[in-house]
Amino acid sequence: MFELPEAYTALQREAREFAASVRDIAERADEGDDIDPEMRKRLAASGIVSIMVPAAYGGRYERVDSLAVTVVREAFAAESGHLDSMLGMQGIGSYAISVGGSESVRAELLPQVGRLEAIAALALTEPGVGSDLKALTTSVAERDGELVVNGHKSFITNAGDADFYSVLAREGEGYSLVLVPASTPGVSVTKPHQIIAPHVLGDVVFDDVRVPADNRLGEPGQGFKLVLATLATFRVSVAGAAVGLAQSALQEAVRHAAGREQFGVSLARLGSIPGDLAMAWTEIEMARTLTYRAAAAAARDPLGNLHLSSMAKVGATEVAARVVDRAVQVMGRFGLVRGGKMERLYREARPMRVYEGSTEVILDSLAKQLVKGLTR
Repeated sequence: MFELPEAYTALQREAREFAASVRDIAERADEGDDIDPEMRKRLAASGIVSIMVPAAYGGRYERVDSLAVTVVREAFAAESGHLDSMLGMQGIGSYAISVGGSESVRAELLPQVGRLEAIAALALTEPGVGSDLKALTTSVAERDGELVVNGHKSFITNAGDADFYSVLAREGEGYSLVLVPASTPGVSVTKPHQIIAPHVLGDVVFDDVRVPADNRLGEPGQGFKLVLATLATFRVSVAGAAVGLAQSALQEAVRHAAGREQFGVSLARLGSIPGDLAMAWTEIEMARTLTYRAAAAAARDPLGNLHLSSMAKVGATEVAARVVDRAVQVMGRFGLVRGGKMERLYREARPMRVYEGSTEVILDSLAKQLVKGLTR
């Protein structure tokens, strides 16, 4: 696939127009530790969040479409990391409900997710557990028809502002996902950390939290299947966000270089700068092509094409890091100005290589798959 189908180009135009419309509040929102209320209000009014839930619950598509999500995140990340995260987490935090929740739970929550009336969160990592999720210590046990959750989750996106958490916990010899409303007694949130690109982030403690047995998502002990399904659907959208961010950084650098004269010539024609700009453009187009291909494949068969989504995520986020760094260098001191868009893009680019699967962890997994395939 070398060109987006018309249905997706129409969505792309819609997303770009909306992203441009919130440019006036992007800087403020991107510096916030909490969800920006005005950004939320405008995003809810746009109706775009409906792409994150199935049509049966108010969504635009029969099921969540990875290519649609990727195209929108590309447009959003070019303007605001806060906007991109707000959209992305609605899907990441609720997808397990879409595919594993009971009908009553889906009917209650998913329409609210699609209208941005309920903020979603996925609680996986813990203070001592990052990529090695099988080492987690949060537990869930069924007692007297209820599920009792105990544990401590850390670095959770939307913590404090979320209306519910999809919590991965150990249950017997397996791992289960449990839906925990944020208002449930025993749920508490602290915010001990903040990252270089300010983010809605916190730790969530579950102290003898009791929820109905109906709040288990999927079968007991099968939580990892739902987590993997979530990654298979949404990991490639991180690549889309990285492409959008890189494109925005390149545009900033080109505008600066074309409008500035040094040593009697345009900066865009001076020394190594033309090559830096051209290489950035080339790498972005390569990353975009792989990203769209992977997203289209994920839309057809998420788990069957997880390797492509993983390649796209690694490739695009590494490209974004290189492009933003080159863009800062091209702009010189103007690329270092505090509060400028380039500073925001530079800070947003770095975490992309860590969350939703770090580069090293993904490459290790891909290498194992590659070797296994060659030795069959």
